[in-house]
Amino acid sequence: MHDELPGAAHVVIIGGGIIGCSIAYHLTKAGVKDVLVLERKQLTSGTTWHAAGIVGQLRPTRSWTELARYGVELYKSLESETGQATGFKQNGSLRLAQQPGRFEELKRACTFALSLGIEAHMRTPREINQQCPNLRTDDLVGGLWVPSDGQTNPTDTTMALAKGARLNGARFFEGKVTGISVERARVGGVEVDGRSISADFVINCTGMWAHETGRWTGTPVPLHAVEHFYIVTEQVPGLPNNFPVIRDNDNGVYYKEDAGKLLIGATEREAKPWAMDGIPNDFCFDELAPDYDHFLPSIESAFKRIPSLADIGIKTFFNGPESFTPDQRMQLGPVPGFGNYYIAAGMNTVGIQAAAGIGKVISEWITEGFPSLDVSDSDIRRNLHFFANKQYLFDRTIESVGAHARHPLAL
Repeated sequence: MHDELPGAAHVVIIGGGIIGCSIAYHLTKAGVKDVLVLERKQLTSGTTWHAAGIVGQLRPTRSWTELARYGVELYKSLESETGQATGFKQNGSLRLAQQPGRFEELKRACTFALSLGIEAHMRTPREINQQCPNLRTDDLVGGLWVPSDGQTNPTDTTMALAKGARLNGARFFEGKVTGISVERARVGGVEVDGRSISADFVINCTGMWAHETGRWTGTPVPLHAVEHFYIVTEQVPGLPNNFPVIRDNDNGVYYKEDAGKLLIGATEREAKPWAMDGIPNDFCFDELAPDYDHFLPSIESAFKRIPSLADIGIKTFFNGPESFTPDQRMQLGPVPGFGNYYIAAGMNTVGIQAAAGIGKVISEWITEGFPSLDVSDSDIRRNLHFFANKQYLFDRTIESVGAHARHPLAL
């Protein structure tokens, strides 16, 4: 972090999670040198630090799949480019299907992947068992294997993006932004630590704070934080370093290798909204109180899928916040009514996977006027018909956060 806060910058990015750092990285790579990133506490201290770090490629649309594939390619080269370790490895992913309908979905996903040049293979229960002997497969119809998917360390990857941005001229400062100034349908800059910083562009990358940040300019950003859980087991004897990421979508559970242990997470059927009265001002690398009863159905599903877990202890029970939007789509792009104010928030648990692509499209929006791929399904301007009724928008967000678990490609 720099010591002296400047009075002006061409682009001010509010938020030092992986999204803000990726945008800074891509802007400076595109030749924009005067980029300033403002982080209220420390880089990654919001929700980035506790993410699972899964980097899959298959998304619901062609554009987002291509951007996710771009992310895999970037993460592969980021360590060698910056000298900062990222922990990225391509150990592949395996999606499971218990129901014929799910299996049909996976077959279509396989065809979709192959049409985009992503290697993918359908798997029989026997082949799944041969690949992962500890998995129960007698209740499966089959699965989908994508060998080029992977995982990464969220904090290290964010630091690598930040280092790449710094090497190309970006500046990073710790300080709480308390306001955004507006001048004739444009944002003029930000207020931080009692000082004003003028800016030609401002980007709201404040994650679960994005709704609050949006209110400074009268901009509804429909998202809300919920409690999000995972467990980490004790050491699993014989667990290979290249154990694939496993997505058991019919049960809403996922598994990934974590330094010889298993990280087991889920998207619950009924999520718990958090911080209904606002996020605490001192929030920084915080964990939320455990709720064993709430997460118990997911743990039971995991123990059924991997029966040997019954003999392995749980090392960590984690509960941390994650923000979700009403339609489980991101909030991206230029804010209606302003010529130079952008949003990049509402990740719905896929922020690590999506960060590289989001950095690319936001950078293109600012430097070229439009992104190279169609991300209109996540464009914040889709909320225009809600803007006149902000209370309805807030109520709808709270109502819908519990439904995020059932998106077919959510994990």
